[in-house]
Amino acid sequence: MPEEFEGDLTEAVFWGADLRGAHFRDVDLTGATITHAALVDVTIDATIDRLVVNGVDVTAFVNERDPWHPLRTLVTPVDAAGMRTSWAALEAEWANTVARAAALPEARLHEPVDDQWSFVQTVRHLVFGTDKWFTVPIADGDFHPIGLPNSGSADFPWPGLDSGLDPSAAEALAVYADRAATVRDHLATIDDTDLDRVVEILENGPHPIRQCVGTVFEETFWHIRYARRDLATLPAAD
Repeated sequence: MPEEFEGDLTEAVFWGADLRGAHFRDVDLTGATITHAALVDVTIDATIDRLVVNGVDVTAFVNERDPWHPLRTLVTPVDAAGMRTSWAALEAEWANTVARAAALPEARLHEPVDDQWSFVQTVRHLVFGTDKWFTVPIADGDFHPIGLPNSGSADFPWPGLDSGLDPSAAEALAVYADRAATVRDHLATIDDTDLDRVVEILENGPHPIRQCVGTVFEETFWHIRYARRDLATLPAAD
């Protein structure tokens, strides 16, 4: 198995390191410098804010051609007002995603794509992620039984989950709509002084509300993208 690195590597120096085929996920590369390197067949999917390649600032070129810009820049708001704006934008994009799903037969929405989750499973995971990082620790709610953890967390004793459930697309979407409304309603009343309050996250320990909300936004953004990618590959009929 390849070695995995987690934690704080701020200002680390990689000298003469062989990083061929390496994967960087959920990393912060702000201020990173790469020199004397070979970047061949490299894929970057990230928020771009001043990217200089071989002395050329390519930021505007990239962002103008990025179909997810500027939404991806809204995923990390710094204050409560920005969170309200960001969530409204994410909800609008989710509504577009649901509209695309509605054009497909129910069976297609339960169909995995390339060994990934089906659309319904993606919705169930969004329910779970929202419950873990928002509904339970911030809104004092409970985990919904249909929530679907990621594989690495499946063995954790999550309270109230029922792995035997197989909800329809409409049922899963209704639960997620309720969770999204909870986020919207809570953000409507939150202020900046609330954001540094620390809450306990099952499996992950104490985190400030600011980080919890950011995690919900990141999860929502990426799973909208996953859902749209997969829906585009599903035929409307047999």
